[in-house]
Amino acid sequence: MTPTFDRKGSTMANPDSIDPTLNPPWWRLPIVWMVIGGPALVVVASFVTLALAIIYPDPVLEPAVAAGKSEQPAMQARNHVATQAP
Repeated sequence: MTPTFDRKGSTMANPDSIDPTLNPPWWRLPIVWMVIGGPALVVVASFVTLALAIIYPDPVLEPAVAAGKSEQPAMQARNHVATQAP
């Protein structure tokens, strides 16, 4: 069988002569699944994070309820450090 040439002079493969083991379909290449799998995993993880945030929301602390120094609002605690109040 003689090779066929395109306009630029390079040889084109005859579709009947292509070996499927040397040129597998795109879904059989591992690199394709690595490229698609990374972003797909991030999308799934973001939906899991959203579900957890909706199911278990953080409690809102009222300033009067926050009696401990570690629970005081940041601005109030900063002002006590700056003024050296007891």
